Amino acid sequence: MTEQVRIPQVSQYGSVDPAPPSKTTVVAELRQNLVDENLAMFQRMRAVFALRNQGTEEACLALCDGFTSTSALLRHEVAYVLGQMQNTAAIPTLISVLEDVEEHVMVRHEAAEAMGAIGDRSVISTLKKFAASPLPEISESCIVALDLLAWVDGSEFEQTDW
Repeated sequence: MTEQVRIPQVSQYGSVDPAPPSKTTVVAELRQNLVDENLAMFQRMRAVFALRNQGTEEACLALCDGFTSTSALLRHEVAYVLGQMQNTAAIPTLISVLEDVEEHVMVRHEAAEAMGAIGDRSVISTLKKFAASPLPEISESCIVALDLLAWVDGSEFEQTDW
């Protein structure tokens, strides 16, 4: 008997995700799974990718509720997929995450990069402020996000006047 091997699928965003999206499509159920601290991490990740794949503002805002999780890994993944979604509804939450000095540095770094990926220039002042962070994970991510925004505008990379 041969063993069946499952090959991870590439998402609509070009990434191979650490969990397949949940088959559930009801945003309220997916949100509940995302924030349920008693649910296995794999199931919570499945909710993350199902919400991301919906791409709606409602799904985006449900993902933002994932920042209440006690898991820095999950919060990091939420920030990452919010960048993939490129929905401006996530910006206020991402700014709050970046500004939270008590937040895990890798979650803050991913929030900064997500803001750059979204491409909304309203975040420039926040990114400039944190480009001067003494934490290289934060400062470098903000510079990358600012460079991405400049590139989207058709400007040059590696701006030195941030």
